Amino acid sequence: MTSLPGPAEDNNDAGARLHGEYKVPGGKLVVVDLEVREGRFTDVSLSGDFFLEPDEALQGINNALTGLPEASTAAEIAAAVTAGLPEAATLFGFSAEAVAITVRRALSKATSWADHQWEVIPPSILPTQVNVALDEVLTEEVGAGLRNPTLRFWDWEEPSVVIGSFQSVKNEVDPAGVARHGITVVRRISGGGAMFMEAGNCITYSLYVPQTLVDGISFADSYAFLDAWVMAALEKLGITAFYVPLNDIATDQGKIGGAAQKRLANGGMLHHVTMSYDIDADKMVEVLRIGKEKLSDKGTRSAKKRVDPLRRQTGMARAAIIQAMQAVFTERYGAVESKLTEAELEEARKRVDSKFGTDEWLNRVP
Repeated sequence: MTSLPGPAEDNNDAGARLHGEYKVPGGKLVVVDLEVREGRFTDVSLSGDFFLEPDEALQGINNALTGLPEASTAAEIAAAVTAGLPEAATLFGFSAEAVAITVRRALSKATSWADHQWEVIPPSILPTQVNVALDEVLTEEVGAGLRNPTLRFWDWEEPSVVIGSFQSVKNEVDPAGVARHGITVVRRISGGGAMFMEAGNCITYSLYVPQTLVDGISFADSYAFLDAWVMAALEKLGITAFYVPLNDIATDQGKIGGAAQKRLANGGMLHHVTMSYDIDADKMVEVLRIGKEKLSDKGTRSAKKRVDPLRRQTGMARAAIIQAMQAVFTERYGAVESKLTEAELEEARKRVDSKFGTDEWLNRVP
């Protein structure tokens, strides 16, 4: 399993030089070299290929970091950087928050993709309730250091609706449509909106990561950060995709997917994405209650217009798109193929019986 370095003082002699790097998504490289003496930062040197005006702002940042306690949070480091900047300073390609992330990485309190051995679990057909339960099981395992950070692609057969952790069943799901089309309704652990899922009509994946990977990155920015690889994969397929805050993935032709997250107390984090491939929009609007308020917020009058399948934009089979995504992730992060263990599957089935398959969990928000 992946092992993280301990605190700076455990891995470095007093005064040893520490080094951290952070590439801002869509921005520039930020580098920090520093020492820690008597629990405080000393001899701080910020560098990188960013742009910064005026010139003296660089020394202002170094001075602001010098003397900060080693235990400073990312927010405290960013606040100190901001306070140390001269009036009207301009930061281009980076930010005070990016500096904080870099410092935390130097201290081994934040990690990068390269610090972990990544695994990929290809699609395997499982009941939707088991897929949802596995999200909880595998996130816990990564948080506890029992499994390497992992990308898992879903597959399923039964038509399903997966609602967000905080959504109301009666407000999101039409019981007549559910009964007519034989839909399984399941509640997941992450927030966000409802997903209408028939076999072969979506591409769904889950990332199970340690929260150290997003240390210092805002909740909003973590979405695009964790999906940079899939944007690169879509680019290879001829699709230029981008995030529409907070959690929608879109192209210039419309929305193609959405993301959701859950952070556990043990340090594990779930990042879950569903992209539409070939959704039956007529059936979707019979099964889901898509309110006027939500549609107006998205700038459209029709739920059907919000579904812009990958099949039409790529002309490729769903399996080929998933293979392309897996290939980009594997190449980018040195991932190795993995599989679910019998113990993980058994634990997921137990949680279906005790939680995810129960009326109590499904209707916890009536």
